[in-house]
Amino acid sequence: MKTVPKNEMMNTVGMKLEPSDWVELSQQRINEFADCTEDHQFIHVDEVKAKETPFGGTIAHGFLTLSLLAGLIEKIGVTPENTVMGMNYGFDKVRFLAPVKSGKRVRMVGEVLKVDQKDENRFLTTFAVSMEIEGEDTPALAAEFLLMSFTG
Repeated sequence: MKTVPKNEMMNTVGMKLEPSDWVELSQQRINEFADCTEDHQFIHVDEVKAKETPFGGTIAHGFLTLSLLAGLIEKIGVTPENTVMGMNYGFDKVRFLAPVKSGKRVRMVGEVLKVDQKDENRFLTTFAVSMEIEGEDTPALAAEFLLMSFTG
């Protein structure tokens, strides 16, 4: 994660984030997510039955794709220097725009939308993010992702 001095955090609004690394959404990862969430809808886990759908095969859960953002923002986001802890503060305006077929790769792109300094040691940063699907024009999702940074 890129760090900036506290007094410059407000100047990061509009900053474009470097794209994250690509992450493969393999069938194994999809199946493991289904097990963790108890969401075993056939479109995610039954490769034979899913072939008969308009998608032509299994697709990742939208929430699987969304959950990847937490780890990816730690790699490409921006935070004030001397941050001792970051906390997922939530999402605004989440939209699932396109299915991610099993075996495809996704990556996060985004920009800093807003920074609110809550007090001397807390910054709430809103990122406009999307999850691109390799080789496709429409992203898997678009959201406003909120991250609270606690500085020392």
